[in-house]
Amino acid sequence: MTQRRTDDERDRDDDLPEWADQVMATVAAEVRRLRKELGMSAQDLADACADLGHPIPRNVIANMESGRRSTLPLVDVLVLAAALDAPPVLLLYPLGYVSHVQKLPLADPIGTWDALRWFTGEKGDSFAMHNPMLRNFRAHEHHEAAALTAERDAEYARWQARTANTPEKREDAQREAEYYADKGVHHRDRLRTARALIEEDGGTPPPLTRQLHGDLDTAQSEERP
Repeated sequence: MTQRRTDDERDRDDDLPEWADQVMATVAAEVRRLRKELGMSAQDLADACADLGHPIPRNVIANMESGRRSTLPLVDVLVLAAALDAPPVLLLYPLGYVSHVQKLPLADPIGTWDALRWFTGEKGDSFAMHNPMLRNFRAHEHHEAAALTAERDAEYARWQARTANTPEKREDAQREAEYYADKGVHHRDRLRTARALIEEDGGTPPPLTRQLHGDLDTAQSEERP
């Protein structure tokens, strides 16, 4: 027995190519805008892509920008973004230049900023919002930056204490140095926890900056300048 498709199902099928075309048109328009902003011709952009190791011929770029190209591989988006010195996500969600986008075929348009945050796992009910590895890497980045800032602030306060010209200023600077030192300890502890959780989930923590490497070293740690 042949199963008949409902009108709703046919309407949904009709939505799919239109949405895909919209995504391609958004990327193409942003590629064209950035290319012109940088003073690049289509051939310049093609040459830049070739220099990155993934050639995209000039005619392919021209066809994409004019809407004559039927497909847009993800690898092309990545290389075009690099050639244009832009984050790939901004080709899909051009903040400030497109106010609303349709993030999925059957979804209503939403603000571009909300769509971008959905894509990066920062907003909405996506799996990424609850993914422990993503959450711990973000915590790692936050606490590493905060620990380094606290260390710099504590060192500056110690210098102020050493060079203070009155006992009162010296005491104030010493208290400030202790405050920032305590903040540094807090963020180092949280950073250590984030690294341990990443390893418990079978991941490899990112390399640490040289200033933090010594007392936060783990079996899989690396060092970066």
